Amino acid sequence: MPSLYRLRRAALCAAVSGATIAVVSTASAEEIIIGAATAQTGVLAPYDQPALAGLRMALDELNAKGGLGGKYTVKLMIKDTRSDTAQTATVAQELIDAGAKIMITPCDADPSISAGQLTQPLGIPTLTLCGSAPVLTGAVGDVMFGTYPADNVQATAVADFAVSEGKKKVFLLTSPDTTYTANLPEYFGKVFEKKGGAVVGRGTFTMGQPDFSAEITNIKGLADKPDLIMTAAYEPDFPAFIQQLRGAGVTIPVYGADAIGTPTIKALGKLVDGVVYTAAGYAEPGSKLEAFNAAFTKYAGHAPESTYEVNGYEIGLILDQAVKTAGTDDPKAVRDAIANLKDFEGITGKITYAGTNRMPLRPVALMRYDGGEGKHVETLIPDAADVPAP
Repeated sequence: MPSLYRLRRAALCAAVSGATIAVVSTASAEEIIIGAATAQTGVLAPYDQPALAGLRMALDELNAKGGLGGKYTVKLMIKDTRSDTAQTATVAQELIDAGAKIMITPCDADPSISAGQLTQPLGIPTLTLCGSAPVLTGAVGDVMFGTYPADNVQATAVADFAVSEGKKKVFLLTSPDTTYTANLPEYFGKVFEKKGGAVVGRGTFTMGQPDFSAEITNIKGLADKPDLIMTAAYEPDFPAFIQQLRGAGVTIPVYGADAIGTPTIKALGKLVDGVVYTAAGYAEPGSKLEAFNAAFTKYAGHAPESTYEVNGYEIGLILDQAVKTAGTDDPKAVRDAIANLKDFEGITGKITYAGTNRMPLRPVALMRYDGGEGKHVETLIPDAADVPAP
């Protein structure tokens, strides 16, 4: 049965599929088209849609003040990628043909790369909604920007925490089907081993497979028993895995990353108690994020379900600052302004692109499920010397 969140998302998708959305500004302004090639359907929709909702909120607010940089009213053009890499390239080209000067791409490296291969030759600044693979920017070129904490940064934060909890042996569960599911656990393994831990086993899965019995048998049969399982599996694979793992009587703690901080995983209740994951921030009492959550609830009619909403909102703020700094909507000038952004005060903390490979330096919040609720553990920025190279 679909969750209330999914029903809301479905209604939103029906309203905006293939749509052009613009808020009429009270001030006279020139127009800039932002193309959004995002998943309104398919496996990436639970991530793209919350981020898109946050972005739309930011752009609505900015348009009411005259637009990006107070000068350029945004026309947001949205097309559904259907969570498909080839379709992403198709709709990205359609958005380029419609005059997009900035491109927004899905929460995954593979479709974002397919779009970036089209925007790179044209110099169009391209930002992924929450794609976090650190190989993304190098695979495309200098127009491509990540916005969410990178996989290797998240993995380092989780590995540091595992070591601090006294974990010694880890089993890595990966899938070759995406860069996220393939690489993030391996980044974890590198940091974990560097800090004295050991990788005692590895398993693989195919995304969308319903049966994890072979991997669970592998884990149970290890002579050197792990005290931790690390995976970047997400919907629908993570729910299937954790249900079957616990059903088989395996109580080993499981750690993941940002993609399991979603309503579907939360709805598993006590089944996911103890599972550690990451987020872009945590709403401390009196924080900017707490204020954002209240404002988003008023704007959207429901509370944020994750930190993807605020990440999308911050993309709007980043674009506003870049256009303000550039003093123009010229794509190259905007790209350069984003690339040189340093200690920009976002909602979740300071965001820096200057001196990076266009994957931002920003805080990572560590969360742990307890009683079916995500509880904050700590927020940190890992030591750069500990972060594995892409």
